[in-house]
Amino acid sequence: MAGWTLVKVALLSDCYPPRVGGIERQVHDLAHRLAATGHEVEVFTATAGPGGERRGARTHEADRVVVHRMAVPLPGGVPVNPLAPPEVHRRLDAGGFDVAHGHLGVVSPFATDLVRTALGAGLPVAATFHCVLDRSRVAFRLAGHVRRWAARGVALSAVSGMAATRVRDVAGDADVAVLNNGIDAAWWERDASRGRSAEGLHVDTVMRLVRRKRPLALLGALHGAGELSGAAAPLRATVAGEGPQRRTMEAYLRGRGMRGVELPGRLGREELRDLHHDADVYLTATRLEAFGIAALEARAAGLPVVALRGTGVDDIVTHGVDGLLVPDDAGLATAVAGLAADPGRLTALQDAAREAPPRQDWASAVSATVDEYRRAGA
Repeated sequence: MAGWTLVKVALLSDCYPPRVGGIERQVHDLAHRLAATGHEVEVFTATAGPGGERRGARTHEADRVVVHRMAVPLPGGVPVNPLAPPEVHRRLDAGGFDVAHGHLGVVSPFATDLVRTALGAGLPVAATFHCVLDRSRVAFRLAGHVRRWAARGVALSAVSGMAATRVRDVAGDADVAVLNNGIDAAWWERDASRGRSAEGLHVDTVMRLVRRKRPLALLGALHGAGELSGAAAPLRATVAGEGPQRRTMEAYLRGRGMRGVELPGRLGREELRDLHHDADVYLTATRLEAFGIAALEARAAGLPVVALRGTGVDDIVTHGVDGLLVPDDAGLATAVAGLAADPGRLTALQDAAREAPPRQDWASAVSATVDEYRRAGA
């Protein structure tokens, strides 16, 4: 295939819209961005279609993206189908594909099976990890499949430098590329004439309200920042998202009398953009953040990002230039309080974020992805 410019690619993913989540959105957007640049794209997923399509049904989306819905009826629509590989193998054989690209989380039985299937069909394969292999590293080492994939020439990648380090650890120190997620950076841009809120520092964040995202640690940082700031530098916060930790968060807010924190629930993309354009700074307390797409969207909207050092956000933020990276939760509170008390520094960070759009736009992401297909041998 030396010298090709366009490919036919099979994207392999447990999850895909209409399911909602980070991998789902990235695989969907990657499919359509690849197709828009002339590549042929077909998606193989264990997620049923919007009309309940399953059992191998082919659905057609815009940009001529074809989706093979390999789902089977399971309670809760769990995206698992251990019987899919033989039929997927047949379709890969018959489809004239140049390369397969697996998208994996910590638990991805369908995509893991299909990476093996694509290798068995003789296709070059790329595999991207959208997760942090932390406590699961021992299990991955014992399973050994990532090491075997590397030995068979699979082009391994992860969505951030931090995540790539973990994958490298279970892959026998194989070459693991960093393949950042992509966004439409221009769509998120804010009006350069927007001024600082007259009502005090407005902090926002977007997350699933689940324990892994550490929402109580975030509220603790906001509480600490408020105590450090005092009445002289008031702050308010908006935490967008929904999940099982919501009631616990509401109890935390009541118990500490934190009346300046709003929990508006899940917001649509345009509502999120409006929120970011109204806010002054974005805050996240997540430790096991493989990439941080929500932080990247806020960064693209011109918000400085305050986050813990050593997460996927390191790939997004330059400390002291367009955000602040701190070592611990106390550092989050201190950083937010410092920005509330120092409008000049806040403005400098905001200006830097606005003037230098993030490099993880879709044009760069598609180019880097195609480079991975070349590295796989397509």
